[in-house]
Amino acid sequence: MTSVILETLKKEYKLTNYEYSLMRKNSKIWLLIWTAALFSACVRFEDSFTDSIFVDEPELDPASELYPFDRWLEENYLKPYNLDFRYRMQDKGSDMDYNLVPAKLENSLEMAILVKHLWFEAYNDVAGPDFLKQHGPRIIHLIGSAAYKPALQTMVLGTAEAGIKITLYNCNELNPKNIDLLNEYYFETMHHEFAHILHQKKTYPKEFETFSAGYYDPSYWQERTDSEAASLGFASPYGSSQPREDFVEIIANYIVKDSVWWTDRLRMASQSGVNRDGQVVDDPLDGQEIIEAKIDMCRKWLKESWDLDLDSLRRNVTKRQLQIDSALIEGYKKIDEYKNEQL
Repeated sequence: MTSVILETLKKEYKLTNYEYSLMRKNSKIWLLIWTAALFSACVRFEDSFTDSIFVDEPELDPASELYPFDRWLEENYLKPYNLDFRYRMQDKGSDMDYNLVPAKLENSLEMAILVKHLWFEAYNDVAGPDFLKQHGPRIIHLIGSAAYKPALQTMVLGTAEAGIKITLYNCNELNPKNIDLLNEYYFETMHHEFAHILHQKKTYPKEFETFSAGYYDPSYWQERTDSEAASLGFASPYGSSQPREDFVEIIANYIVKDSVWWTDRLRMASQSGVNRDGQVVDDPLDGQEIIEAKIDMCRKWLKESWDLDLDSLRRNVTKRQLQIDSALIEGYKKIDEYKNEQL
């Protein structure tokens, strides 16, 4: 956990390698300082949700062309959630190991509206208005491109850092008309990353790691087909990379994927897997039984640890997926109202 926090501080404050090495040598001291700062911020946050923790944020400029969108973000994210929604790509806080491009303004507008509709308001309906105020991220950072890993032939769609920040990649490919791609590349990612934040705060049961023990592979998962992964008890190939990814993939896919998808996934899980070469891969596991047991454990953990009903959340997200067009219309209407204030 300490290394994760130090890495986050390095990115956020653009530390040199020398500064970072000094911090690592005195990691316990820095961790105490960081914890104290975080604690004081949390106390201030809990006392009043209206006081921003981003004290150095400049005031909005009514003369700016981006004022209507910035005002909407302030009213819908900063004030209610103490959340800085960053659509202007920042070198500080971006992973410069990748060749990244900024998110386009149009895609940023749509993403901000849809995140509010399909994520924040969905949790509000099920868990109450204070849940994300207390447990949600404090920063959402949009990146236009995906973060490609050529050596592994994979791309990163999202990251969660130290329970504070979520970065969403590939935003320039956003298409609100394609619900399957919305779920696959964005909203499954959002629920995936938020589930990371939740288990970073309250550890998931260690028993979860025993279901598919011996079949996790962080260096080979990308070679597994959906069929192979399912037969081993994983909701996705990425879930077979390591236990914590398995845990959040179960939760995220259960929330956003419909009954047709899950029926097909469980059908694959009940059969022997087929690899990329079309060969049947024999294994001694009952993939369907394992996936269903994992879902039950995730359901129980969310309820007991967070008083969050997984099935209610899933139903709410499914309902909201049918309301995307109206959510976008309403969001743009409000942004236009702020635009009229400038006239």
